[in-house]
Amino acid sequence: MENKPLMPLATAVWLVDNTSISFSQISQFCQLHELEVQSIADGEEAYNMKGLNPIASGQLTKDEIKRCEDDENAELTLQTHKSQNVHIRSNAKKYLPLSVRSERPKAIAWLVREYGKILTDIQIAKLTSSTKPTVANIRAGNQAVPITEFRNPTDLGLCTYEELEKIVDKGQRKAERDQKAKEKSKTTIPSL
Repeated sequence: MENKPLMPLATAVWLVDNTSISFSQISQFCQLHELEVQSIADGEEAYNMKGLNPIASGQLTKDEIKRCEDDENAELTLQTHKSQNVHIRSNAKKYLPLSVRSERPKAIAWLVREYGKILTDIQIAKLTSSTKPTVANIRAGNQAVPITEFRNPTDLGLCTYEELEKIVDKGQRKAERDQKAKEKSKTTIPSL
């Protein structure tokens, strides 16, 4: 099977707890070893997690589960249109490991150095999952330890290249509009 279900271990926990599908069918669907599925069924501490309902997440249908409960030789088939049913909040803050968090000031400094004239503190904070005061302090050079190394936030996984490109384009358009407005106001003010 090429496609793996979303959160295979949590899906296996739910299938063990809520269906009468065989361990081999669950292990095949979730791409786990059959002994792992047996351990889940035995309630071992390592698998003490909340199950993920594959029906609610669009990975399986009730009919598919019923079909496999009735036929022990049948294989569960992952629904191919699951991406249409599963809604993931893209604006939700993602967990950042400590190693990346310690690198965040370097990414902020890189953005300030590269795009400081066109990006606002709020835009930089959103890109790096930081706060506006933190960005303002780094921009002003008011941090306890001076930043000597600069890191691209896309390399650190703080944002995607597309997100960075989108915000930079937006900032450039705004800077151009501001420049045109400034030039226009200079030409309309009469000199004395």
